Amino acid sequence: MALIVQKYGGTSVGDLERIHNVATRVAKAYDEGNDVVVVLSAMSGVTDKLTEMAYQASEKPSKREMDVLLSTGEQTTVSLMAITLQQMGYRAESLLGFQAEIQTDNGAGKARIMKIGANRIKSLLAEKKIVVVAGFQGMDSDGNITTLGRGGSDTSAVAIAASIKADACEIYTDVDGIYTTDPRICDKARKLERISYDEMLEMASLGAKVLQIRSVGFAKKYNVPIHVRSSFNEEIGTMVVNEESGMEQLVVSGVTLDKNEARITVKKVPDQPGVSAKIFSPLAASGIQVDMIIQNTRSGGETDLTFTVTKTDYQEAIEITRRVAEELGGKEVLVADDIAKVSVIGVGMKNHSGVASRMFQALADENINIRLITTSEIRISCVIDERYAELAVRILHDAFSLDTM
Repeated sequence: MALIVQKYGGTSVGDLERIHNVATRVAKAYDEGNDVVVVLSAMSGVTDKLTEMAYQASEKPSKREMDVLLSTGEQTTVSLMAITLQQMGYRAESLLGFQAEIQTDNGAGKARIMKIGANRIKSLLAEKKIVVVAGFQGMDSDGNITTLGRGGSDTSAVAIAASIKADACEIYTDVDGIYTTDPRICDKARKLERISYDEMLEMASLGAKVLQIRSVGFAKKYNVPIHVRSSFNEEIGTMVVNEESGMEQLVVSGVTLDKNEARITVKKVPDQPGVSAKIFSPLAASGIQVDMIIQNTRSGGETDLTFTVTKTDYQEAIEITRRVAEELGGKEVLVADDIAKVSVIGVGMKNHSGVASRMFQALADENINIRLITTSEIRISCVIDERYAELAVRILHDAFSLDTM
């Protein structure tokens, strides 16, 4: 007997038929003698429809009311799941975020989980009930409903698994695991049996959309094993676990692509202490996350500063940067949104040289120019022209023989 948390995404519970299919899978796990907590997202498309209605009602709906509105998507799903399980003869009870004691900060629309009481969840499990919890939502210290941002149900599930000391957290989605790259781009992509938390963190931050990055951070912090698998078949998926010695045999585990990148360059600003802070502080104050940063020193006490942001924040970032550059005496601000970031990731990079040269040579052989480069201990990222993005993925997948390992 085990204590299992299962999370199902929007496509898995997209209509009543799929909800019944998920209920059948949940019931099977329960019948095998396991205690089961189910965390659900809203039905696919519901969050987008609710958001659209809000912006039809107001040009700028308040963040608080948006959280109240969007949380109804998960409320609908968990109640339907509990009703379905009850109809099948199982004792099930649904809980909303605040009922599950999911306490967050007050960051409406992108709240962070601070604590999960879990007393009610544990009490219901002790009564041998299947507990169905609304993902994506919680409550702040003022009693306001909050939401965790896109993919927040993953974070809810892993955080709940950590708080109740679950034996495993199963993330069910519309793919059957984590692949060496996106199979829609490269038909040679191969499903990984297991991957380390650190590799998954890099993949999630670099464009892989299988798991929400905050959920992986929770899992690593509290050592929660994650099993990513499909809700449409019974196949074993991919385990996300602590790094193991065998993993280091894989120099590169995967290739990711992120097309949600835009580049901003500030030309000829003073090369002196404090300039970077003056550029990036107002961006941070506006909630704009900066990714890659490159500084090139010129002669004559001047420097060029290049950085990337998401295309979502692009226009606001341009306005702020132009204003600050003018105050600093910068000569010009150059912008480009036709770029993409391609990355290779692997814990084996820690102990192997030559990964960068092989990556750069593979791109050069296809006349793909590299605009920016950043690295970490287990990752190398290159910004290239967007028109070469998918070609670059396939080239790098072949260059590191990811289909044959």
